[in-house]
Amino acid sequence: MPNFYLMKFIITKKQWNNYYQINKILLFLITLVILLALFPREGKFKYEFQRGKPWQHEDLIAPFDFAILKQQSELQKERKTALAEAYFFFRVDAEKIEYVKSDFLARLDRTDQPQVTSQAKELIIKTGFALLDSIYSKGIIEMIPELENKNPEFMIAVVKDNTAKIVPINNLFTIGKANEYILLNLASVQGVDGKFMLPLLQASIMYNVLYDEDITLVQKEQSLASISITRGMVQKGERIIAKGELVNETKYQQLESLRLEFESKSGSGYNFKMILLGRLILISMALLVFGLFMYTFRHDIYSENRNIVLLLLLVTIMVTFTTFVMNMYISYIMAVPICLVPIIVRTFYDTRLALFVHIITIIILGFLVPNSFEFLFMQLITGIFTIISIVHLHHRSQFFFTSLMILISYSVIYIGMTLMQDGSVDQLNRTSFLMFGISAMLTLFSYPLIYLFEKIFGMVTDVSLIELSDTNSTLLRELAMKSPGTFQHSLIVSNIAEEAARAIGANSLLARTGALYHDIGKLDMPMYYIENQSGGINPHDDLSYEESARIITGHVIRGIEKARLNKLPEAIIDFIRTHHGTRYTQYFYNKFKEEAGDVNFDASPFRYKGPVPHSKETSILMMADSIEAASRSLKAPTEREVSELVERLIDNQMEYRQFRNSSLTLKDISTIKKIIKKKLLSIYHIRIEYPSAH
Repeated sequence: MPNFYLMKFIITKKQWNNYYQINKILLFLITLVILLALFPREGKFKYEFQRGKPWQHEDLIAPFDFAILKQQSELQKERKTALAEAYFFFRVDAEKIEYVKSDFLARLDRTDQPQVTSQAKELIIKTGFALLDSIYSKGIIEMIPELENKNPEFMIAVVKDNTAKIVPINNLFTIGKANEYILLNLASVQGVDGKFMLPLLQASIMYNVLYDEDITLVQKEQSLASISITRGMVQKGERIIAKGELVNETKYQQLESLRLEFESKSGSGYNFKMILLGRLILISMALLVFGLFMYTFRHDIYSENRNIVLLLLLVTIMVTFTTFVMNMYISYIMAVPICLVPIIVRTFYDTRLALFVHIITIIILGFLVPNSFEFLFMQLITGIFTIISIVHLHHRSQFFFTSLMILISYSVIYIGMTLMQDGSVDQLNRTSFLMFGISAMLTLFSYPLIYLFEKIFGMVTDVSLIELSDTNSTLLRELAMKSPGTFQHSLIVSNIAEEAARAIGANSLLARTGALYHDIGKLDMPMYYIENQSGGINPHDDLSYEESARIITGHVIRGIEKARLNKLPEAIIDFIRTHHGTRYTQYFYNKFKEEAGDVNFDASPFRYKGPVPHSKETSILMMADSIEAASRSLKAPTEREVSELVERLIDNQMEYRQFRNSSLTLKDISTIKKIIKKKLLSIYHIRIEYPSAH
């Protein structure tokens, strides 16, 4: 039974050690599944071809019968012609004449004219009805905006008794022409008061030939549906194009028709399973190469799962967005801001990783987009220019310069490709330049996205570090006012750490910023730290060694709390948390040990809680911090004393294994020692003693 529990404990511990590796594998698998789901169901035509260039492959024989599709420009022209030739339909309201006559009689009865005799009234009615019958038998058309400027001979369809008759517009009255007809005919009628009848007849003029929008739309749809999208056939076994033959308009349309037919046929059954397997292999290889690159060359980034999540998320988002544009608005494909990926990666990491992630992204997208080679070439070159433009990202204004570089790069490459393919600038499309401009503008969203990712993943960029390292920031100003000695100490340590980090290729800006904030925990009790004491008053004289040690070690915890209260990034809090590691407060520990003698005692009050530094930058801070503080005890420091101090303290830290979790090498430590010595000699204005010549 004991052996069983021991085995269970060993297995559990082993699983815990592999926890992060299992998570990484799951992240890559999830990304693989998402990317596979984003790809279209159809297969991809294996031949690349371009209009106006020779066919580079072997003779192409039709594998099956397929129809030759018409060009989009030709279809648009036919649709335009069909719509132009389509009739506008109007329907005759047969009951309108009866309504008009009744209204005419009612108006006549309401007219108070005593001189109008019954005989005259009968003549008015007879004459009015005759004119109205004449007008409404021909019809008064309801004019619509589409007919306003049409030729009088323009033909329309008039439906009467469910029978359509094609007539010109001028066969019908308009309101104006009906009024003219009444005026003309009233003047020739004898025995009738024309002035009396005219308003009665004018009030009776209204449309009886009304526009029927529903029938018109149905007829237009039928006209469009009758247009054939194909022109001719290619039989199975027929040669489509020979090797070296020029891809002219006719051949291009045949090849494009074959491509579309092939991709539609390959989207079901056994073919689809094989296509899915092929995509699984290719995307898996791309992700595998990405993982191996990270593991081999950027293990520091690979070791943290949040880095893997961020990088895979960027790739997935870009592929998702591109797929959406492909499916909805394929003509806008060049407006997709592909260069957002290298910008964001470079901002958080470095240029080499930014380029590699960009390459992986465009390789995956190459399986989706048409003209893959052109797409890959354009995106690769533009991506490189983008990365070069933000090698040193210190100001927000650089994003605008990068956006301009993207626009120029896209435009120049597009012009070059067009000249190579067509030999003329006449084929340049202004819409393409508009798409490039949109893509360049969309890259400006990188700044808010970077801020969003900083908050989500708890990471920090150079732009944020520059803002944080401003000594006029609220927290640093408070440190300067309440703890001036600590503030000066932090400034000196930050300068030393920055130089040392730059010398070994670490992040100098991160080291500088972290050093500025590493002692903010001393804000609450500044007088308990020697650099802030003055007048010979030392509060520790009234405290026990244990109490003094607790106050000194407590500035780390207080610093972490204050940093979180002020919403400092975790990368900066790491400097506060680790700058003393797990070492002792040596002075109070030694004093207590002297008094205790050989008696065993609890040393925990004298020890910092840690953890030890886990990066080059935090390790540099530990060295610079302890050495700068210790150097203040040197009365008249010489070069030899400074050198011995640096060697002794750093060797002591190494002996206590304070750098075991960082990636510092012995060469790095040696370089850091030289930089710290050089900086201290400069601070204390010590001249280097050269051996005298004899």
